[in-house]
Amino acid sequence: MSLFTRPDISYAVHIVSQFVSAPTTVHWDVVLHILSFATRVIVLFQTLFFPSTSALDLRAYCDSDWAGDVVSRKSTTGFCIFMGDSLISWKSKKQDVLSKSSTEAENRAMAVTTSEIVWLRWLLANMGVRISRSTSLHCDNRSDIQIARNLVFHEHTKHIEIDCHFARHHLQAETISLLFVPSTLQIADLFTKPHSRPRFHFLTDKLSMFLAAAL
Repeated sequence: MSLFTRPDISYAVHIVSQFVSAPTTVHWDVVLHILSFATRVIVLFQTLFFPSTSALDLRAYCDSDWAGDVVSRKSTTGFCIFMGDSLISWKSKKQDVLSKSSTEAENRAMAVTTSEIVWLRWLLANMGVRISRSTSLHCDNRSDIQIARNLVFHEHTKHIEIDCHFARHHLQAETISLLFVPSTLQIADLFTKPHSRPRFHFLTDKLSMFLAAAL
């Protein structure tokens, strides 16, 4: 039931882990609820599927929940990266600084995801797997895509200049290619906020999580 093998509970674990130094009974109830979900019979045998015929190309999704933390009003970064159809990397993490707009929060998420892509491409190259094509990075914020493609700094973007330059550098170097994806199809949305049951199951299906008995 490790966080490292259960992307479906990453967001929930991310939330409760922020209170480990001073937990309350409310947090303990939430932990018990997570454990109950994770050990339920129908989920106990659910696992990530890594097909042997999976392609060696990377594709990534990044998202953020702007000011989602009701206490600090910080945003949450979420991303997931696939090799072919296999999920190999994901993250749900509260951003270190406050973002004054959804564009700013999304740009920080884009920079974090780009950094992970660069590291994965380097790791794969050291394992003898060289990826010649750029890695597609799917984002549901058109403003961030335009900022990365047409970097004109003004008073609304100068405070996130490093993140903007980082994403633009790897876009120009063809390490990444930025693609727009509708919010309804944004898989990384799973790692940024809670969801209704139908939406949750839709997103976990997109992570290629299956019942082991069905494989």
